[in-house]
Amino acid sequence: MSADASPVPSGSVFPSEIDDLEAKRTALSAKIDGRTSGKHARILLAALSGIPWVGSLLGAAGTISGELENEQLSELQKLWLKEHEAKLKRLGLTLASIIKRLEDFGEELQERIQSEEYLALVRSAFRSWDQSDTEEKRELIRRLLENAGGTKLCPDDLVRLFISWIDTYHESHFRVIRVLHQNPGATRADIWREVHGATVREDSAEADLFKLLIRDLSTGSVIRQHRDTTPHGEYMRKGRATSSGRGTQTMKSAFDDIEPYELTDLGKQFVHYTMNELVSQLGARTK
Repeated sequence: MSADASPVPSGSVFPSEIDDLEAKRTALSAKIDGRTSGKHARILLAALSGIPWVGSLLGAAGTISGELENEQLSELQKLWLKEHEAKLKRLGLTLASIIKRLEDFGEELQERIQSEEYLALVRSAFRSWDQSDTEEKRELIRRLLENAGGTKLCPDDLVRLFISWIDTYHESHFRVIRVLHQNPGATRADIWREVHGATVREDSAEADLFKLLIRDLSTGSVIRQHRDTTPHGEYMRKGRATSSGRGTQTMKSAFDDIEPYELTDLGKQFVHYTMNELVSQLGARTK
């Protein structure tokens, strides 16, 4: 703190923050134990068990309240509490959204969302949610859990794979995925224009990063170059390109405008589960 900064008055602002945290703890406990949410208590507990700091935060409120009497709270303690109070609020909103969606499914899907298989997905997903640095990733995880609760159109092993993709990939990867979802058959040049627009040199850092994004998603089986298939789904060999008689001295461009790209079937299911609000439709399709 700078020399001219005003100290935090003892007994004014910070005690109210403690009271607010206590209120949040009471509300969170009521939501878990209350009769209106009793049928979803296992889901809430599974989510909280995947986030290690929740227990320590809720338990710290009483300890810190005692320290207030001795005016021994450091600025670091105050910052720690403020940061985790914001996390607790964000967690509560996410859990409330998921529970509301699950309630919309109806009684016929309760067996699915109370199963140990689904609860294991909840624990794994909320570990990832807690480690996510951006709201975009947390939203992907929220939709994934909601949609995975409403259908088993793909195995739970794939849902776990999608959680690992959210952990591994950056928002720049997700922008490429969205472009190909909206524009199947887009070339690298199309993708670049849609995401960035401005032209850059082939030897620039921007071009290197773009090539890395395409390579990551290709090797991860999220996207691929378009391939023709037989009626039985077998991939056709590409015809060998004929030489024009005059070779070129430049390598293939990072922004190639010839080869079309598309999402793999895995990539399409990832979009289906994480990038669309499809809960009602998914529930309707579940037998």
